[in-house]
Amino acid sequence: MGKPTGFLEFGRRGPQYRPVPVRIRDWHEVYETQSDAELAEQGARCMDCGIPFCMQGCPLGNRIPVFNDRVYRSQWATAAEQLFSTNNFPEFTGRLCPAPCESACVLGISDDPVTIERIEYEVAEHAFANGFDVAAQTPPETGKHVAIVGSGPAGLAAAAQLRSAGHAVSVFERSDAVGGLLRYGIPEFKLEKRILDRRLQVMRASGITFHTNVHVGSAAMPLSQLQRDHDAVLLAIGSTRPRLIAVDGSHLAGVMPAMTYLEAANRAVQGGVSSQINAEGRHVVILGGGDTGADCLGTAHRQGAASITQIEIMERPPETRPSDQPWPTMARLFKTTSAHEEGGERVFSTETLEFVGESKVREIVVKNRETNEIERLSADLVLIAAGFVGPELEELGLNTAELRTARETLKVDDQWQLHDVGGPSPVYACGDAVRGQSLIVWAIAEGRSAASAIDAHLTPATSRLAAPVTPYMLSW
Repeated sequence: MGKPTGFLEFGRRGPQYRPVPVRIRDWHEVYETQSDAELAEQGARCMDCGIPFCMQGCPLGNRIPVFNDRVYRSQWATAAEQLFSTNNFPEFTGRLCPAPCESACVLGISDDPVTIERIEYEVAEHAFANGFDVAAQTPPETGKHVAIVGSGPAGLAAAAQLRSAGHAVSVFERSDAVGGLLRYGIPEFKLEKRILDRRLQVMRASGITFHTNVHVGSAAMPLSQLQRDHDAVLLAIGSTRPRLIAVDGSHLAGVMPAMTYLEAANRAVQGGVSSQINAEGRHVVILGGGDTGADCLGTAHRQGAASITQIEIMERPPETRPSDQPWPTMARLFKTTSAHEEGGERVFSTETLEFVGESKVREIVVKNRETNEIERLSADLVLIAAGFVGPELEELGLNTAELRTARETLKVDDQWQLHDVGGPSPVYACGDAVRGQSLIVWAIAEGRSAASAIDAHLTPATSRLAAPVTPYMLSW
């Protein structure tokens, strides 16, 4: 423990946001940098608890007290060694994870928790800036070949782990660029794509090969072909079927899933052109109060929307932890993101009744669930950010009841393997395709776990990959 009284001497202090009038004029990340001295104080707040519940709150089991202490002591290389040993991509989770570790921080019982997520971010950035190891060294080749379908965080984590065990790894992505939702689903102001490309460069240098514009399940690349060409296949295809709102007018132009809008915006930013689906000068209504809705909100601000209203069907969450969501659970609390600070109106306990218009939407009819009051709002662009309902299995030719759970996800055994698939090599699955829509930290943890199971199958005598979670730890 770096400083036994640190949590008494220093308050929680995260990075400052760049001024709103400045940041909404560009697509760069929203935070100012923190000094190493400030970060050392935040690391000193860690209490080095006898039972580090933060580690239990983290699906990856990151050794949080260890790297907090090393940051306090300015031992960045050792901090990086500890962090990268359990998390392949802390540069992603340090930006995108909602930090269940902080909800489980013991200090959070009576004070503000340690800024674990931001410390993780800084450890990763210091590692890249100073040339520390950011990936495991590759051992001698095993002669085994693994195909991974999907290049989101689960697929990338599995690829990195399998390559670190000496297996040849090929990743197949149906889009025109690698990264899955990291590439086209997360706005630039939350994850600049240079950060993703920096990691992909490391992965390519390790020997991982990436293939884009490959639709596995099509006539040109059936799943059986991957099985014939590889010793194992892993499906990390995500949960990409959007949950829609089936009310009158849902067919109108201008009503669309949030991801359709975000992908168009991300492609425009990365290509340096105007988005084909643009909020400029339009009255935007976002249906959904979660992170995806906030991503739409920040994007619409930067595109110059005339007005933005974000509607949530649930009641407004409390400011403090309620009694039915006790520590160390991840409580549902009222959250203000950088996008909310930039403007727009937030409405809770409100249900969508109808979209109104002729060929294009022009109004939305909603009802307040507490007062039963009905209201009509101007709406030129309606973005449905209500989550996802499962993977697109039909595209892979996997449209059979035996392969599905009751939640419309892929059914795997305790070694992440699919059965009733047939073919010359085993097929595994992990991530949102198995769990359903979830957190990036769970995707990485499950990618690592599936890689461990595949490694144990391919080279049982030399298997050495740790498995942090099993498919049945769905409520942890």
